[in-house]
Amino acid sequence: MSPSAPAAPTANGVVEVIPLLHRALDRRIELDFPHPKPPEVQLAALRLVRERDGITVRELAEALLMKTSNASAMITQMTAAGLLRRERDPADRRVLHLHLTDEARRRVEEAHDLFTGYVLRAFGSLGEDDRAAIAAALPALRRLAGLIQKPS
Repeated sequence: MSPSAPAAPTANGVVEVIPLLHRALDRRIELDFPHPKPPEVQLAALRLVRERDGITVRELAEALLMKTSNASAMITQMTAAGLLRRERDPADRRVLHLHLTDEARRRVEEAHDLFTGYVLRAFGSLGEDDRAAIAAALPALRRLAGLIQKPS
């Protein structure tokens, strides 16, 4: 289904601004983060495990829209790098639950604080109308992301 003519400029704007915002944050953190930056998918996995401690490999793969085998391979790399800890489920030994290591938790928090600081400083330079518009758009952007994830 194609967007209606009036919605097309807004859809194009969203498609253009999100990568721009991501690149701006990514470039800034490269300057200030004292640790090697993992690939984006690993950062997303770390954030997800932080939010949902004990998440299973299958749940992580589904949330990141990955094949379970690819997620498992990534988790093996991240475990070897000391970022994740795997624990077998006592009821079903085939199931692995994921937890951040203490070092990974510190790094994720540090990166989150940097990202938040960048946005807060930039946000403070915007006018009140822009800040209100961004705040008002957040729930709709979250719903939009959810709708994009689900194939129609």
